[in-house]
Amino acid sequence: MSTLSPRDLALPPNLVSLARLPLAALFPIVATRPALALAVLCCAGLTDVLDGWLARRSGQVTPTGAIVDPIADKVFALAVVGTLLASGALPLWGIPALLARELLELPLALWIAVSRRFQGARLSAASANIPGKLATVVQFAAVFTAIALPSALPAMLAASAIAGAAAGVSYWARQLRRAPGAP
Repeated sequence: MSTLSPRDLALPPNLVSLARLPLAALFPIVATRPALALAVLCCAGLTDVLDGWLARRSGQVTPTGAIVDPIADKVFALAVVGTLLASGALPLWGIPALLARELLELPLALWIAVSRRFQGARLSAASANIPGKLATVVQFAAVFTAIALPSALPAMLAASAIAGAAAGVSYWARQLRRAPGAP
């Protein structure tokens, strides 16, 4: 697993990741019909679980997949959050609550990109640990709640903020330990 290859896009795990892109385009279209919106959300969640499992199971873990998967995740998340925000199903304060992990990880990713301290260090996948996986599940549950049970949304957004913050802190700690010269 050392170089990016456009050919790797055709591997089944990466095709599963890429399937989230048309789902991202479909979500705003079906958002006013809760059953369809939940079905699209569940399909996207299934592809998110299936792509990594399939890649590991088939020995097709690639640098290309390591980039495609999080991009597909973010595109789908932006489509969902934007749609829910525009429809009023998600309050404005819900954005940082839902995106706590990403808000914590972004400064670190930028620091790693420009810092000499991290030269030669590799970025690890943010969701490849228990706090990251938990944050993803709680984010999914919060979005599901926004559609299916809006009265419970404030509690789910609080849970998402806590889980996201824990994942972000875990990511910082892991990256700082991996940095060359780290104690």
